[in-house]
Amino acid sequence: MFITPAYAQGAPGGGSDFMLQLIPILLMFVIFYFLLIRPQQQRAKQHREMVNNIRRGDTVVTSGGIIGKVTRVKDDNEIEVEIAENTRVRVVKATVADVRSKGEPVKENT
Repeated sequence: MFITPAYAQGAPGGGSDFMLQLIPILLMFVIFYFLLIRPQQQRAKQHREMVNNIRRGDTVVTSGGIIGKVTRVKDDNEIEVEIAENTRVRVVKATVADVRSKGEPVKENT
């Protein structure tokens, strides 16, 4: 009826069992890193570079679907986009989803 002392004792070498159980979890983390986390970081870096390189004359598409031509880069966060003739809107740079075509080169102040 009672549990004998032999059954109550733990199995010898329990530390190696813990390491064997930990390996699949570490393997899953490595797979998630290479399939999910790293590509997302690269995409974010490419978008950040694209937004920082917007120049006057570029045709841009906002995340709202508005297509227009950049008429002026106001500051680090805003651009002015012409969406129709004599219709200009201020757009936050972070909302630019795509730059369709490159426009005029940057003019240096001399």
